[in-house]
Parts: sequence; C-alpha cells; structure tokens
Amino acid sequence: MTTAVPSRTHFRTCNLCEAMCGLRIETDGQRVLSIRGDDADPFSQGHICPKAVALQDLHEDPDRLRQPVRRTATGWEPLSWEEALAETAQRLHAVQKAHGKNAVAIYSGNPTVHNHGAMLLLPFFLKALRTRNKFSATSVDQLPHHLASYLMLGHQLLIPVPDVDRTHFMLILGANPVASNGSLMTAPGFRARLKALQQRGGKAVVVDPRKTETARLADEHLFIRPGTDALWLLAVVHVLVHEVGARLGRLAAFTDGLAHVHELSREFTPEHVAPHTGVAAETTRRIARAFAEAPSAVCYGRVGVSTQAFGGLCQWLINVINVVSGNFDREGGAMFTRPAFDLVGGPPAMRMSRGSIGRWKSRVRGLPEFSGELPVSVLGEEILTPGEGQIRALVTSAGNPVVSTPNGRQLDEAFASLDFMVSVDPYINETTRHAHIILPPVTQLERGHFDLIFNTFAVRNTVKYSPPLFPPPPGARHDWEIFLELKHHLDRLHGAPRVRGELSYQALKALGPERLLDLGLRAGPYGFKPRPFRPGLSLARLKAQPHGVDLGALRPCLPQRLATRERRLQLAPELLVGDLQRLRATLLPAEAPARSDGELLLIGRRHVRDNNSWMHNVAKLVSGKPRCTLMVHPEDARRLGLREGGEARITSRVGEVSAPVTVTDEVMPGVVSLPHGYGHGRPGVQLRVAGAHAGVSINDLSDDRAIDEISGNAAFSGLHVRIEPVECTGRDEQPTIG
Repeated sequence: MTTAVPSRTHFRTCNLCEAMCGLRIETDGQRVLSIRGDDADPFSQGHICPKAVALQDLHEDPDRLRQPVRRTATGWEPLSWEEALAETAQRLHAVQKAHGKNAVAIYSGNPTVHNHGAMLLLPFFLKALRTRNKFSATSVDQLPHHLASYLMLGHQLLIPVPDVDRTHFMLILGANPVASNGSLMTAPGFRARLKALQQRGGKAVVVDPRKTETARLADEHLFIRPGTDALWLLAVVHVLVHEVGARLGRLAAFTDGLAHVHELSREFTPEHVAPHTGVAAETTRRIARAFAEAPSAVCYGRVGVSTQAFGGLCQWLINVINVVSGNFDREGGAMFTRPAFDLVGGPPAMRMSRGSIGRWKSRVRGLPEFSGELPVSVLGEEILTPGEGQIRALVTSAGNPVVSTPNGRQLDEAFASLDFMVSVDPYINETTRHAHIILPPVTQLERGHFDLIFNTFAVRNTVKYSPPLFPPPPGARHDWEIFLELKHHLDRLHGAPRVRGELSYQALKALGPERLLDLGLRAGPYGFKPRPFRPGLSLARLKAQPHGVDLGALRPCLPQRLATRERRLQLAPELLVGDLQRLRATLLPAEAPARSDGELLLIGRRHVRDNNSWMHNVAKLVSGKPRCTLMVHPEDARRLGLREGGEARITSRVGEVSAPVTVTDEVMPGVVSLPHGYGHGRPGVQLRVAGAHAGVSINDLSDDRAIDEISGNAAFSGLHVRIEPVECTGRDEQPTIG
C-alpha cells in the first residue's frame, strides 16, 4: 500500500527576471499544483506576472537535459558525470597547454545573476581557468551603468535606484518597466507603483522611439530619434544649470566638477539639439523646468539608452541631471540600497570588484576590458581571426549568445570552428548545439534562492531566502558543484600544489553557497553586532521568515558609501567628458535628415512574457498572436509598399531576415522594431515549443562593429536597416533565417 504524500505550501521568490516577485506554490509530492502571488510578501505584496508559471514548465520540460551529453557524428550520447567533467577539464587544459591560457574563453549569460550558488562559486572556476578572455551578458545591455558608477562613485555596483514610491516626477528614457517590472530598478508591480505616483499628484514622462506599455500609462510620451538621447539629456542639463540654476544642496560639500559641467553644457541648448532629436525645444525646456520644480524627481534610463553608440554618455548624464537638480541621494530621487549581503561595502572577502577599465585590450580590435571582462561584441572575431592568442575553446554558462549578442551568424560560424566547446546549460539551443559536451544543472525549483544582485538594485531594502521545493534527482549537479569540480580537475592538471588545492576544494565543498551566504549575512549591515537583546540577521533567522523581511525604505547614505578617493562624487570624469567630442562629430545637419528610400532605424522591444530564450519553450508564454513581428509606422508602410500581415525583408550590413509586418503608430516614423531572443529555426535546436514559434533573430541583423566606444557595450538601438516587401510567390510565406 502506497502512503500518500501530503500537499504542501511553499513561499518563494521568482528568479526568472529582476522583479523578485513573491510566490505561493502548492505542491503534491513531486508535482506543482499551482503558482500564485504571495500576498504576505512585504516587497511584492501579491504581484505576479505571467512568467512565474514558467517555473513549473521549465522544471517539467521534456526537452530539458537530465544528464551530461556528448555530441558525436551520429547525434548526442549520454555521459556519466565523472566522465563528462574529466573530459571537459582535460580538453580545456590541452588547448591551453598547446596555445596558451588565453586560448580558452568563457561566456556567462544573465541567468547566472539569478543564481546565488553560481555567483558565489563561479569566481573560483574562473581563477582556475586563468584566462583574460572572459565575456558576459553585461556588455550587451548594462555596461554603461557600471562604467558611469565606477567613474563617478568609485564602485561599479553603486548604481542609483529611483525611489519610485516617494517621487513626484519620474522621467523615463529607453525603459519599459510596466513590461519588465524594473531593470537595474527592481520594482515588482510597477504598474501599481506608477498609478500611486499619479494619485499623489505626481507625473511620469516617457521618452522613447516607441509608445511602450509604460508610455501608454504615463502622463506624457515624447518620441525621440534613436541614438540621440545623449543630445537631449545634455539639453536638459543645459536648462537645469544655465536657466534654472544648479541646486546640489548638501551634495555640494563632496562633489567635484560642477563648473566643468556648467561649461560643457553651454552649447547644447534645446534649440540646438531639437532638429537632431525630433523633440521640440519648447517641450524639452518645459519638461526640464517641471522636473526642477517638482517636490522630488528622478531621471531613469535603461536598455534603450544603454544599447546605443553613446550609452556611457547617457548613463553619466542621467546621473548629472539627478545631481544638479538636487535629487541625488534624497527621498523621492535617485537613491542607494543597503542590502543585507553587501557586495559594495561588506567584508573584503564578500565584496565584488570596484571595477577597472583598460588593464588589457582585445587582441583584434583593441577594445578595453571592464572589471576583468571584454565586450562580447569581439567574441566572434577573437575566435575567427588566426594568430597568437586566438580563442580555440569556449565555456558557456546559462547563456545563448547566438540569439542574444551581436551578429549571431558570425558566432554560429565561430562556434562551429572551435577545437572544443562545453556548455553548462539545460537545453540544446542555438548556442549549445555547437558544444562538444553539455553539462545540465538542476532546475530553479531544485535549488535554494537568494537575490545577491537584485537586492542591490531594489526600490526598497528587502531580503528573503527561498529553500528548494524539490530535492534534485540522484546524481544531479548544481551549477556551483559543476564549477567546483571543474576547478578541482583543472588545478590538478595545471600542477597546482596538491595539498593546498585539495584543502581549498574540500573547504569550498563543505561550505557550499548556503554557508557562504550565512557568513555574508552575519557580516553585513544587519548581521550580528554587539547590541543587547537585538540578535542580528543570519541565514537561520531568514529561513524562519518565509515571506521575506522588509528592511525599510531607501535612506541617504552619501558620502559614507562613496568608494572614490577621499569619498567625493566626480561629476565630470575625464573619460566621459572626453567622449563629448565624438558626440559633437556625429551631429546631423540643422535640417531633419532625408531618409533614403527603404532605410530606417531598427530598435528592439520587450514583452511582459519574455525575458530570455528559455521562455520561448514554454507554451503558456508564447500562446496567442505571434509577437515576433516588425512594427512599422503607417507612413513608412505606405511609402515602402508594406501591408499588415505581409512579409518584409530587413537587411543590415551583416545579414538579412524576413518577418511579418505589424503596421502601427506605436513607433515613430523612420523607426521599425523587432523583439529580441527569437530565431529558433536553426538546424539542431531541440526546443519543440520554441521551434513552433521560431521567429527571426534581431541579432542576425545587429552589427558586432556597432558599439559604445568608451564602454564597449553593444549598440543595438538605432541600427540602420533597409526594408522592402517580400514579393508574394503564390505560396504561404514564412519568416526565414538568412
């Protein structure tokens, strides 16, 4: 007779995007019965988005790999973990022995930062790998934020967060938080937060080439020509400094560079930039003055202003606007968190690097490293260009760069040419199909969860630990265990001192991510202190609070939290100021530029049910009308002979795709939009649901040579493309790749 397993209720944080929504998950044995929002979560307060159901689908996905596999001439064959790990280490070592330590590269995708075990143990594997060729998703969407924070505030993670719950004026550029619930601004239920802002008499203004979901709910939306945001931001600075007058308040005592900002912004009047941005001078001046006159205000920019040729300038100028208007490090402005596990000001062993720039450069194009990583835009050329230092082997972890980074076709060619490739990933996707070995980790529901990174960017100080729902199957490995085992193998092969290496391995294995997490919490700002009758925070105490703990609203913390020399805020860093000359050189003629027939500017877009390519293998998330369509303004559609539902051919310097057309005034004239993360029709991909909704990859068009020169971040937004209708052939046309 079988004993029935009782149903249970689990409280958890969703770790599929940055929003940190609290979940209430009902299970029956090994089955998930339901996933709902947790009303008792003090941060998300019951909010949930459609992506949360994907936790069950990803856990149960029949396409997910359950054990290591090796690619052979006749297909994929299963391997034991011992054989897979040993062969991986041996082949990586062989490449480095023959061609040098930098002949191996590693790419880490964005799910890594949703996994505290990977975050805490991956650095030990990277140290054992001993390569300078490290890449990540950072340089495809957020590197300008880190650069600006490093140069202005002294630490790459001191990224100011909008105090959305107390502000009275929110100026949003290139961001769609109603769809994303925040990015580098963790704000679950942003729609409700925006409504609350308006109900208290506040105002939201969105500046974007597309009328996004956020723009539809805002008080005002301004169309802006893609790639000109830095010019418009300079015009706002001009009004604030030259017409309204800078109001630094208490920041003046520890801020350098105001006089420099005053002088360099002089020429960028609203009238001077208006013909280039498409925003009328009187509108710019009105918005800037309203921002200055609000009781509190905050300027926030995200992917759309980071992923362009002047992304570094944009993020710097956003900080400048918040500082000179007196809205930096104050209630309702741009503020900083004080997370329980403090990656900025915690004990040295627990901190992340402050950052660095230019300690070495990429071999082919000479682009600078930032914080030990090279821009991923150079990965393809570093593999394909012969010579000393050529990349000949690659490790990928939780990443799909073929569809998420520039010039995916070049990466296809590059990955196919490697001597060896290994992927730590649960799927055979557009990238991992090139791997020789795939090492699949446990699922999101089979590991504990703690938000190391997103607590650092939350709009309120909060902390929570989520234990695993299910035990991993016998023999399964966590990401951190895979990294630790590979480190151990490599240390032996590299001839590291055996006793010391063995002791390090055993110590890390015994500690694991949970004990490391406990040490970080105890040593953090809410940890054990000599305070009578007030025991501090520890992992055990956190586990006793399954809904999480509210640590309070954001509080002023400068200059104490600054990491610059002498704890002074640098308003005009030399590297950023110097880049203004490049911006001046790109100024367009005084009159609006004439578009050649068929040429438009391509931008991306985000949907609430999208985050990365994993989401496209979840039937619930891709159901409904096809989302991988080309948005075209009605004027451009008429001019180019495009029709609703018809096919358009989109061509760039690096490639060509065809996609169905959506005619809409959501995009401004001269601009077209494709979503990212699609293109699942490549041979060898084993994603059945995604394959049925293949779409086309915007990164078969994006140009690996289009970058922000000072940060190296990919410049996706505002890509010049040519559009033409696909002639009807009498048969059903389907989106094509290549």
